[in-house]
Amino acid sequence: MSHRRARILFATVGVVAMGSCRAKPTAPIAATSDASTSVAAAKSFYADRFSRKPTVSAMTELGRRLFFDPALSASGAMACATCHDPAFAYGPPNDRSTQLGGVDGKSVGLRAAPALRYLQTVPPFAEHHFDEGVDESIDRGPTGGHGWDGRADTTHDQARLPLTSKFEMANVDVDSVVARVARGALAARFRAVFGDDVFADPVRGSTALLLCLEVFQQSPKDFYPYRSRYDAYLRKQLELDPAELRGLALFNSPTKGNCASCHPSQITHDGFPNFTDFGFNAIGVPRNRALPANADPAFHDLGLCGPIRTDLGTHQDYCGEFRVPSLRNVTLRRSFFHNGVFHRLEQVLEFYAERDTDPAKWYAKVDGRVAPFDDLPAAFHKNVNREGPFGGKPGTKPALGKSEMRDIIAFLATLTDADLTKK
Repeated sequence: MSHRRARILFATVGVVAMGSCRAKPTAPIAATSDASTSVAAAKSFYADRFSRKPTVSAMTELGRRLFFDPALSASGAMACATCHDPAFAYGPPNDRSTQLGGVDGKSVGLRAAPALRYLQTVPPFAEHHFDEGVDESIDRGPTGGHGWDGRADTTHDQARLPLTSKFEMANVDVDSVVARVARGALAARFRAVFGDDVFADPVRGSTALLLCLEVFQQSPKDFYPYRSRYDAYLRKQLELDPAELRGLALFNSPTKGNCASCHPSQITHDGFPNFTDFGFNAIGVPRNRALPANADPAFHDLGLCGPIRTDLGTHQDYCGEFRVPSLRNVTLRRSFFHNGVFHRLEQVLEFYAERDTDPAKWYAKVDGRVAPFDDLPAAFHKNVNREGPFGGKPGTKPALGKSEMRDIIAFLATLTDADLTKK
């Protein structure tokens, strides 16, 4: 059983019971303990521990109300929707590199807030991923998990993280959130849905709260409607215009954009494309000197190998790798990459095309010489992806010209969901 299928199976069983872009040339290995650990954790979380059997509709309703409730934060002023606005595909509604949070609402985070749409098929994190729908003889390396470093295997695991992050909702622990909910406006509804004893012990209360947030984020209408113009094109309901078609061809071309190597664009065995393979990649984005943490020259956010994720610190070949995000609704974003260093999609395309041919445009000089990959210690520069559209020597012609970049952006605009398209 694949990691992805295991997660979907146990998520479904639980709810019903209660109502790469770089192929790493490693030889195939036997199934590791990653899958069995994830399955065991899923069984434990989805165990039937409530005195009343909740329905999916009731949990969805409660999850929606929790998502917009600032009482979940220690400050009482920050809801999940503060950083994950429905009008922006459940992503940030502003152009800040990272969002403000903490007990005073002034703490600057380390990483950009991701959009939450189209994450319903994220598999649990595994260091070795074999895709039986493509070529299961190839080890595609680290894949899956929620967040930039994949450290949360499920949506309910992910929901725990901002609740207790000092940069976000800043609660002491999840139990303190549950205690606040038990005293608040939603308490009666929780008891009606899960039973009068839902808050009788911390595990039961926290499971109910996190489960509601998870079930809400499995709502197709809200989180994976597949109603963009590109979806209509795949359904043969409309034709794309010439610029969009050129952009799609460039997006898919291995010798031009090569975007589809990490952001698959075609219908697969999993269904309509989510425009991410959920793999990890190091692309050497410039250091964002606007982030307070980066005032310390010794600080580096290395993604998979730390400092936020702590279990893979010895895997130096992972340093600098971050999970590949979905490109659906990407034209709504106003900050890009894990550190939010860019604020226009045009900059992103230019960086991909010109990172190596014009490094002085992207990186500062040290001792009079351009220092590429300035947010990675030199020991990890070997981890940086060199595949197209990267590559080329300084001063040579980039893989993409200005008009080609405009065409790719025209295509990316077709990935905006209909409910988010301005009339």
